[in-house]
Amino acid sequence: QVQLVESGGGLVQAGGSLRLSCAASGRTFSIFTMAWFRQAPDKEREFVASMSWSGGSTYNADSVKGRFTISRDNAKNSVYLQMNSLKPEDTAVYYCAAGADVVLNVARTYDYWGQGTQVTVSS
Repeated sequence: QVQLVESGGGLVQAGGSLRLSCAASGRTFSIFTMAWFRQAPDKEREFVASMSWSGGSTYNADSVKGRFTISRDNAKNSVYLQMNSLKPEDTAVYYCAAGADVVLNVARTYDYWGQGTQVTVSS
């Protein structure tokens, strides 16, 4: 079993930046595709960004392209989301996810999930 723990969320003004972290434990981390999803209250979980286990492929949602960057450090069993130029519509609980055979932007295809970290962007 893989366990994922997110951190780094908080309250920030529009235009500001945050860096989210996700620490993994429980088994070999490097084989998994990693991703970030987000979910606002009473809305469906939304894909944000993903990165292959090798780091050679990334995929970002159109809504965050040019603003968010996903990265990973396999030696530290960690994945990160650098969020710049934050907008109020970015407000959500952000979840880290991992999976071996996934459709990159489809939440139900991921096997492991963190508990989430709240990001609130004020206007």
